[in-house]
Amino acid sequence: MCEAQKKDLYAVLGASPSDSVQQLRHRYQQLALQYHPDRLRGECSSEADAGVKKFLEVDAAWRILSDEDTRRQYDLQRRAQELKQDWPVDSTVHLEDMTWDQDECVYTYCCRCGGGFSVSEEEVEEEETQKRQQDEEAEETVEGQHRGVVVCCDTCSLSVYVTWSSHRMTPTSKRHK
Repeated sequence: MCEAQKKDLYAVLGASPSDSVQQLRHRYQQLALQYHPDRLRGECSSEADAGVKKFLEVDAAWRILSDEDTRRQYDLQRRAQELKQDWPVDSTVHLEDMTWDQDECVYTYCCRCGGGFSVSEEEVEEEETQKRQQDEEAEETVEGQHRGVVVCCDTCSLSVYVTWSSHRMTPTSKRHK
């Protein structure tokens, strides 16, 4: 399901999330015929390569959206990503600027309302693991790339984007050195 995070599979098929399986099948069949490698034999190599790539995208989208269980899972991931992206962010805070609370095992940062933002080491590690998997699947890791997560204030409606370098030292790894 790595495609789920990269491209909207419904857009690949030129369809809508509300379309039925029959409508998705119809779109898939149209696009599969249009971009099938056998139909592109006479094209120049760059057009044929682009057509094969599009055919593989269409086929991957259909494999996920044609099955009820994988479609439901994809829709849930898609909705979670939409909610994550649509959250209004007040500012960006670097993890290094946050205070490490040894007792609670969380990073904290004071909000202007008097409340606080907190992110646990587990949340940071989970985000790291997800991003690392995405990078491996995409085979494109950028050196010095920053990671991040949106964190809400525990008192008001403000939120911040907490970011960190992909090559950071964790508090637990610092203790073991």
